[in-house]
Amino acid sequence: MTDTTTAPARRVAGSETDGRLGSAPTGPLAPTGLRVEHLREPLGIGTAEPRLSWYLPEAGPGWEPGLAEVELVERTAGTDAGAVAEVDASGVLVPWPFAPLASRERAVWRVRTTAVDGSVTDWSEPLEVEAGLLSDTDWTASFVAAPWRENTRVDQAPPILRREVTLRGDVVRARLAVASLGLHEVTVDGVRVGDAELAPGWTSFGHRVRYLVHDATEHLAGGPRTVALGARLADGWYRGRITWDDRVRNVYGDRLALIAQLEVEYADGSTETFGTDDSWRAARGGILLSGLYDGEKWDGRVEPDGWQTVGFDDAAWDAVEVLDAPAAALVPFDGPVVRVVEEIEPVWSRRWDAGAIQLDFGQNLPGRLKIRNHPVGPFGVTLRHAEVMQDDELATRPLRTAKATDVFYSGPGDDGEGSWEPRFTVHGFRYAEVEGWPVSSFEPGDVVAQVVHTDMRRTGWFRCSDPRLEQLHENVVWSMRGNFVDVPTDCPQRDERLGWTGDLQVFTPTAAFLYDCAGVLRSWLRDLALEQREDGGVPFFVPTLPDSDPAGHHAAVWGDAATLTPWGLFQAFGDRGLLEDQWASAKAWVDGVLASGDEDLVRVEGFEFGDWLDPLAPPEDAAAAKADKYCLATAYSYRSTSVLAAWAAELGNTSDAASYAETAARIKASWQARFLTPSGTVIDDSQASSAIAIVFGLVDADGPVGARLSELVRSNGHRIGTGFAGTPVVCDALLLAGHLDDAYAMLLKDECPSWLYPLTQGATTIWERWDSLLPDGRVNSGGMTSFNHYALGSVADFMHRVVAGIAPAAPGYAAIRFAPRPGGGLTSAGATLDTPRGQAAIDWSVSDGTLSVTVTVPVGATAVLDLPGAEPVELSHGTWESAVPFDA
Repeated sequence: MTDTTTAPARRVAGSETDGRLGSAPTGPLAPTGLRVEHLREPLGIGTAEPRLSWYLPEAGPGWEPGLAEVELVERTAGTDAGAVAEVDASGVLVPWPFAPLASRERAVWRVRTTAVDGSVTDWSEPLEVEAGLLSDTDWTASFVAAPWRENTRVDQAPPILRREVTLRGDVVRARLAVASLGLHEVTVDGVRVGDAELAPGWTSFGHRVRYLVHDATEHLAGGPRTVALGARLADGWYRGRITWDDRVRNVYGDRLALIAQLEVEYADGSTETFGTDDSWRAARGGILLSGLYDGEKWDGRVEPDGWQTVGFDDAAWDAVEVLDAPAAALVPFDGPVVRVVEEIEPVWSRRWDAGAIQLDFGQNLPGRLKIRNHPVGPFGVTLRHAEVMQDDELATRPLRTAKATDVFYSGPGDDGEGSWEPRFTVHGFRYAEVEGWPVSSFEPGDVVAQVVHTDMRRTGWFRCSDPRLEQLHENVVWSMRGNFVDVPTDCPQRDERLGWTGDLQVFTPTAAFLYDCAGVLRSWLRDLALEQREDGGVPFFVPTLPDSDPAGHHAAVWGDAATLTPWGLFQAFGDRGLLEDQWASAKAWVDGVLASGDEDLVRVEGFEFGDWLDPLAPPEDAAAAKADKYCLATAYSYRSTSVLAAWAAELGNTSDAASYAETAARIKASWQARFLTPSGTVIDDSQASSAIAIVFGLVDADGPVGARLSELVRSNGHRIGTGFAGTPVVCDALLLAGHLDDAYAMLLKDECPSWLYPLTQGATTIWERWDSLLPDGRVNSGGMTSFNHYALGSVADFMHRVVAGIAPAAPGYAAIRFAPRPGGGLTSAGATLDTPRGQAAIDWSVSDGTLSVTVTVPVGATAVLDLPGAEPVELSHGTWESAVPFDA
């Protein structure tokens, strides 16, 4: 054993920075990383009192923040411009300290921090925040739609809309607020405004329709002139088909509609507003069909030439129909939007099958193909997509009924200098096939893949000495990217792509490490709460569909997203407001679960997914797991009730905290009485139930259940034996039970089923099934065989916390636990995380019987360094080194 007297942590000289070793120490730098709510570009925010965040990138030893000062540098209304307010120095979601913002109001703020010793940082760079339209009365525009009504059970050609407006003076500022029933894209004089894709995304349209605010100043700047406003609409989630049932269409309505409000400010200080009204005109454009599952068909031959420019004759177009405002609330977009985040060229291409060109982009991804510098027309090209190849052809059977096919017909004006990509669809694919390429030559850059997903900020990275684990982690990252397309989905390719609650619940800790997903998930959780049943039941997926889950709404693991996902986000981001917002939802879920149990609070009936898709589940029955589904459901009841007790305590609700803690104790006793054998092991003898019992605290880790779990894992050759429920916790359970060697042996196994087996088959994302691709190279025959599902990638959380050794010890990483547990023959590992308080990092290596560790603690946080064989050491901010004897 090594204690702190023989292996102390040593501060690296001159390392009071965000991980830059060896730099000369300076005084504390000015705050940086300014944010409003969870946004770095706070335009059109939806609250009058936005919370403010920042962090300090550097401070000397012993420097401790005491308070912060926020200065309101300027604002466009009110009388407190120039005011300075003392606020909490944490820099994490600090309450707005000034008078509330009015609709459209702009304010500029900056911050500095004072230490307890009186030293003061410089002022930060300023950040402007601008409120959106905070009241329904701020809208003067109306929803407008094309007047056509057609067969609502088939695909329809979406409309294009236009209107010309005359600006009476020199525009110095312009804002365009826009929402739609369906998807939209808006232009000024043919130039697209904003870069959001698939806007306004997918919410529970019966409750909420989001709008975006764009800065349109550069589109309108200049003297008096006339401009053409244009818009395209498409079905998207609002009217397009959803799910595997082709009959599920027009879920929210059968009329695509647009509301747009352009507000301009002239140089003389006057303002003017232009909105959608009955003066707009509608026609059909070049998009003949557009669906998220089936793809988009474009015909340039029927696109009206010049319709987006001033002077176009739209007399033959139809007058729009002004619609009544929907019952749903019009709310601001409260998270990052979907964007094209990168373009990838194919790693190989070949002509195949009567001239069709096959492409491999080397990465399974969410997005679409873009034709760059296409040949001179006329010609037509068909673009097909798939995740895998089989028998030298695209393996499209796993797509089920999704066609995933885009079609492009060139128009008379196409001269070979332009490019084309579909606007309102997204596919999940690695491979593609181009049919109809009109010339014999083809360069790899002629067709590229555009990666399309929610544009979240990357926050977490992992590294280690085993390239297989690094690739596994990269696969997890890409599966998150592939399935965060406005809502957290199960898969991006087949006829599903739904916000399954269970998938997200088990993946929440991993997601919150890899990306700043607080904004997108906060929006999703709002919809979860809005769509909860009166009995607290949670839909299987959110947004949900009418009668989508008639079997019941209290399915464990899935419905527990109401409690465990907000709680997990709170641990990662320290957003107490999220707990306040979601409390009623979480309480309703737990109360509903408790009411559905028997007199001992044990779950004994009702639909359950169980340990979904464990390796024993046959292709035709994903729920046929070894774990007893009611054993798991009752364990999850205990977990959510325990979390709710802690949640109540965090909010200062001592009565509920005590009540739910007592109820959780009753559930624990009942679970032990019902689901443990006389010898103390779990009755179903499964990896999943045993692991969950240990990690949730239903049994002592060093007792019979831990020993039996190790036996189960070893007797199975360290192959995985869990599905969606057990996989996130099985390695942790082995660690807690004192069998870290078994955890590493399981993590590093590459025989099917295992985490590394897909890598032997060339996987670049996480699969839905452990054997989505069989060892003989054939695609699993199951109807649910996705090659991009993140749920089984939840093991990355173990890689972050245990292999690398970094975890929150207090919400928002106010305190950090550095506790690496090397094993599996790894000689080094590490992780870097941009926490709400700044960058934290750890790197360790094993050499010559010594474990050497370097950690970085951000300013404003504390940490505990807990190394094997040594007493824990408390650390302040800065970069620290330590070494202890270690027998690998």
